[in-house]
Amino acid sequence: MHDIKSIRDDSAAFDAGLARRGAAPLSDVILKQDAELRALLTRLQQAQARRNEASKLIGQAKAKKDEAGAAALMAEVAGLKDEIQQGEEQERVLKQALDNLLATIPNLPAADTPAGKSESDNVELRRHGEMPQKNFKAKEHFDLGEALGLMDFEAAARMSGARFVVLKGQLAKLERAIGNFMLDLHTGTFGYQEVAPPALVRDEAMFGTGQLPKFAEDLFRAEPGFWLIPTAEVPLTNLVRDQILAEEELPLRLTAYTPCFRAEAGAAGRDTRGMIRMHQFSKVELVSITAPEKSTEEHERMTECAEEVLKRLELHFRTIALCTGDMGFSAKKTYDIEVWLPGQNAFREISSCSNCGDFQARRMNARMRGADGRPRFVHTLNGSGLAVGRTMVAILENYQNEDGSIAIPEALIPYMGGATRINGYK
Repeated sequence: MHDIKSIRDDSAAFDAGLARRGAAPLSDVILKQDAELRALLTRLQQAQARRNEASKLIGQAKAKKDEAGAAALMAEVAGLKDEIQQGEEQERVLKQALDNLLATIPNLPAADTPAGKSESDNVELRRHGEMPQKNFKAKEHFDLGEALGLMDFEAAARMSGARFVVLKGQLAKLERAIGNFMLDLHTGTFGYQEVAPPALVRDEAMFGTGQLPKFAEDLFRAEPGFWLIPTAEVPLTNLVRDQILAEEELPLRLTAYTPCFRAEAGAAGRDTRGMIRMHQFSKVELVSITAPEKSTEEHERMTECAEEVLKRLELHFRTIALCTGDMGFSAKKTYDIEVWLPGQNAFREISSCSNCGDFQARRMNARMRGADGRPRFVHTLNGSGLAVGRTMVAILENYQNEDGSIAIPEALIPYMGGATRINGYK
């Protein structure tokens, strides 16, 4: 949500920020609605002041036996009461219209976010490791998983439809191992607090992190007013909803390993095979709540935490800065981490780490109080630490052997009961 005062103070900067995201200028529309609302509020205040004054004068008129004057004042008070009631209803309508408009406008990009229109304008920042070389043609993860008898898309489709999978045996255990490894790393090494949040949230929680109202078609609605979470970012960030935190409590660093649910409404025809784009998947999420002046530093730290997972799994990856035209709705700056998939012969996104500034905090009314005692909106950040299914895809494709077996990364062997290889159905 945007600060209406900042739009009043510098409408040109607001429109310039929208232009960087490829959006049309909106300050004129916003300020026109804002001026209408403020003018109405002024009239209501004046009417209420006159009503209070006239009410006092009624008593004075009656004390002077001025019945005609008292009657005129009573009629005026009654008229003012009706005027105020009508004005308050008009105020609700105008305020709702302005709030609805502001709620659909994306966050403004940070000054150092690269300009661009699409993913082709993203900027690569760094790479880690070497691209793996194999002396045989690498297979894609779904061919490997199905040949092992441990990945069943047909069974999933019979019960749930497309974009679901049934994992069995060692692959089911591998998924659990990956998630536990990530949680242990983020809590034990990086100091994140593990949280087990609800996977079902109300409208207000989805609104707070920016999924509603604009992206309802990308979500799974459980029943009116309730939604399945698309990521643990939603419940973790909403832990500070309507709270005022002490500055010494910050930063809050939270992590959760949850199922996630996405309708993938805009993904028709994309990644129709395999586990890249699923309706249900598991993810380890990272969320930070910081003081405003600390969020840039925290963004770099969070991205490094996500990168460390891939380093310990010895996977080749690159980190890119998303351009203004490719960022998510709530972000002001985003880094994507893309892992190399030999079977696809391409880099694919495995983590997205975003600094949302105070955009989500305003929607949630999440604030902090410093030494001066003045409440300020916190800054919120979120990132995948990592997507568990895509990490499994990366392991299968990078650690595959020519005979179709899969070597287990050294970091995961303790989580796999000492097993060093996945050979097939057991």
